[in-house]
Amino acid sequence: MGTVFSFAVRDPGPATGAAIGRIVERLHRIDAVFSTYRPDSAVSRLGRGEITPEQAGPEVRWVLERCAELTAETGGYFTARPGGRLDPSGYVKGWAVEEASRALRAAGSDRHCVSGGGDVQTAGGPWRVGIADPHRAGAVARVVTGHDLAVATSGTAERGPHVLDPHTGLPAGSFASLTLVGPHLARVDALATAAFAMGAPRGLDWLAARGVRALAIHPDGRQETTAGWD
Repeated sequence: MGTVFSFAVRDPGPATGAAIGRIVERLHRIDAVFSTYRPDSAVSRLGRGEITPEQAGPEVRWVLERCAELTAETGGYFTARPGGRLDPSGYVKGWAVEEASRALRAAGSDRHCVSGGGDVQTAGGPWRVGIADPHRAGAVARVVTGHDLAVATSGTAERGPHVLDPHTGLPAGSFASLTLVGPHLARVDALATAAFAMGAPRGLDWLAARGVRALAIHPDGRQETTAGWD
C-alpha cells in the first residue's frame, strides 16, 4: 500500500507471534488485490476494464459498495475514483488496519495498537496517540488519550497537497491537517479525507453536525476542534 504497518501488543500470549505472522500475510494479500501500484492487482485490472467486479472477487465488491455508501453520505467528497481513476485506497488502508486489529483480538489480545501509515486503531487502553504538527517535522501538536480509539489524519505534511476536491479536480489546501477520532478506522479515515476535501470551514462544520470529533490545524497554525474533542 506504499506505507508502513506496525504493531504494539501490551498483552502478548503464546499465540501472538503466530497471529502477527498470519496478519502480515493477510496484509500482503490485501495489497496484492487492492494496490494501485501493482499493474496486476485486481483493482488495477478492474480500473483498466480488463475484468468485471464479479471477476475481481467478493472483497473488492464489498469494498466498492462501502465506498459507494461513503460517496453518497459525503456528497461525493469521498470517492473511490479520485482524479477519475479507480483507487479505493482511502478506504482500504483503514479497513486493513481494522482487519489486523480484529485478528489480534481473535488471537486473544485485548490491549494492542495497530498503525498503518500513521493512522491508528487501538484496543483496550488507555493509549496516548500523538498528532503530528504539520508545520514542524517531528513535533507533536496534540495528544489524544482513551480506550478503543481510531485516529486518522489527512494532511499535506508527509505527501504534499495530494487530497483532491473531486468536484473541481484541484488539490485541497485550506486545512494543513485534519484529524478525526472515532471507534472504527476505515470510516474515520474516509471521513477525514472527505472533510479535508471539503475545505474550511465547510468540512469542520459538516463533521460537527454529525457529532464527529475532529481537530483542524490551519495553514497559519491555528487549531480548531469540534464539540466533544476533549
